[in-house]
Amino acid sequence: MVPSNPAPFQIGREEGERLSFSGAEFLVKASSETTDGAFSIIEEVHPLDTPLHVHEHEDELFLVLEGEHVFRVGEEEHRAGPGEIVFAPRRIPHAQRRVVPRTGRTLTMASPAGFEGFFRELSAAEADGTIGPEAYARVSAKYGVTCL
Repeated sequence: MVPSNPAPFQIGREEGERLSFSGAEFLVKASSETTDGAFSIIEEVHPLDTPLHVHEHEDELFLVLEGEHVFRVGEEEHRAGPGEIVFAPRRIPHAQRRVVPRTGRTLTMASPAGFEGFFRELSAAEADGTIGPEAYARVSAKYGVTCL
């Protein structure tokens, strides 16, 4: 396979593909399309708490930008504030919650890219009024995410 050579790009602080569902806002800063599949980066504004789940395909790295967040990765719990990073390897159960619910910002890098599609599909489901447990289950299964 010939190595890819994606084009350089810059994204401003407030720029990116805007998505939202369940009251949270997401900015896709880098995607499969812009990184030739290497990684994606999504900024989560007022992020949702996530239940314990497993990604089959992606490693995730979380950079806390604002607020205090608690990440469970495997059997370990990590409390992280601004500037701190937590890594969640694929196939290791993880969850996250905010110390003050619905506050803060995180930057999530997923590698390889493609998981931004999960956010796109749930945002579209909310926009067309079909979001609900069935949509979450369908999109989770499509992207290799299993809730525990």
